[in-house]
Order: sequence, then structure tokens, then C-alpha cells
Amino acid sequence: MHPPSPLTERPIHPLVVRITHWVNALAMLIMISSGWRIYNASPIFGDWAFPKAITLGGWLGGALQWHFAGMWLLVANGLVYLTYGLASGHLRRRLTPLRPREIAHDLVAALKFRLPHNPGVYNAVQRLLYVAVLLIGIVIVLSGLAIWKPVQFAPLTALMGGYDMARIVHFLAMAGIAGFVAVHLALVLLVPKTLPTMIIGREIHLGRNRVVKP
Repeated sequence: MHPPSPLTERPIHPLVVRITHWVNALAMLIMISSGWRIYNASPIFGDWAFPKAITLGGWLGGALQWHFAGMWLLVANGLVYLTYGLASGHLRRRLTPLRPREIAHDLVAALKFRLPHNPGVYNAVQRLLYVAVLLIGIVIVLSGLAIWKPVQFAPLTALMGGYDMARIVHFLAMAGIAGFVAVHLALVLLVPKTLPTMIIGREIHLGRNRVVKP
């Protein structure tokens, strides 16, 4: 009778990263759904509107309250993540380097569904997407400020091309983030083992090859 294989644990995501990840998910859910309700009150693209069932706030005033609450939560959470990521080197280790040849190679492999995925190790396509969504996050905050206080932030509003153009920039940035979330969720469905590591922060192995699901 063979002795039981020892359990081994491999750290994947630090606690700060896990907390900010889930807080960010909540903030984005609030902002996107309330933003859709705000859009419906004054559509940019003709009479097209989002179904009320997927919007938050019930009416324009309520949607604005939810949107501002989500905005401050997103900004505060983002500052915590960026501060930790820069101070600890987490961003440098996870999101760099970005080499065009590696991105092209991994993109082709992803389209063929042959791209390996190891928890805690981002491939070139993932690194590119995460950097892109961080930059889009900055754009959506700046364009949101330009819409919220167009007089107080007049230079910022002018930089965006005026109030109406700032609304379009804000909408497109929101669409970019919503697209990232959709891709992110699709990858979680394709590689479900990545979800538990974002909850408990580590991967648990039994012996050499077997993985115990937490």
C-alpha cells in the first residue's frame, strides 16, 4: 500500500490582488449597468437604447447616484491596485514584457485553441489585454470627469473634443471594458481552473500531477 501523496500549494494571486479584483468587478457592474440607464435618458446613437431589464437605477437620478458611487469605488480600488502593483513589482512581473512577435504567436495559437494556460502566468495576449484595459480605465475616468464637470474641467473637456465628443469617448471606453469582461468570462469558462485561484489565491496539488479542487 503506497503512502498518501503529500499536498503541495503553489501561491498564485496575493490577497491584495484578489480583493481588488472582486471589488473592481462589483464597481464595473454598477458603472456599466447604471451607465446604460444614463445613456437611455439621452441616447447618442439615434433612438437605439439598452433594454431596461439590464440597467440599474430605475430613473436618471437614481442611475446617476449609482454611477457616481461606482465611480468613486472604482477610482479608490484602482489606486490601491496600482500602488501595490508598482511598489511590489507585481505589474512589472505579470504584464511585461510586451513583444510584438510573442503577441502575434500567442494570438495565432489562441485562435486555434492551442494556447496553453498556466495559473498565475499570463501569455502575451493576456498581457496585452490587461495593459489595454488599464489604459482604457484611465480614459473612461478622464472622459467621465469631462462629462460630469465640463466647466470646472474645461481644459479636459476641450481635450476630449467638447462635451458631446467626450460622451462618445466615454461610451466607446465603456464598450471596450464590457468587451474585455466578455472575453475574460469566456476564458474562465474555457479554463475553469483559473477561478478558484482568484478566490483562495493558490493552487493545491496532490502528489505530482493530481490537483485537488478547493
